[in-house]
Amino acid sequence: MVMNSNFLKCGICGWCLEILWTGFLSFRKREMTLTGTSSLWMFPIYGMAGLIRPVYSLLKNRSAFFRGSVYTVLIFLTEFLTGSWLKARSCCPWNYDRARLNIRGVIRLDYAPLWFFCGLLFEKIVSD
Repeated sequence: MVMNSNFLKCGICGWCLEILWTGFLSFRKREMTLTGTSSLWMFPIYGMAGLIRPVYSLLKNRSAFFRGSVYTVLIFLTEFLTGSWLKARSCCPWNYDRARLNIRGVIRLDYAPLWFFCGLLFEKIVSD
């Protein structure tokens, strides 16, 4: 039951963060509608962050920097696997091909700081 609850909490949190992030990006483009977007595909992808709980149990005595770094790597791995799978089916909701620091168009290495803090946020969500 805890895993289902963590899946739902992380899925909803991820969706909200993505909508806020894309809304912020529209502001940077001077699109004053501040439209934030996401995809239904993203809910289960963000929901998988609920799996951070057992990782947190192993790492809870380590520094926040170490834990955040591990979470960043795990998030990049998840993003790469799910993005590649969705891209192969022509339904990937993101495309980073134009980003300078991209890997196969499904990962942006310059997003590492964002994933670092998101990992720590998801840790907080699942450890309560």
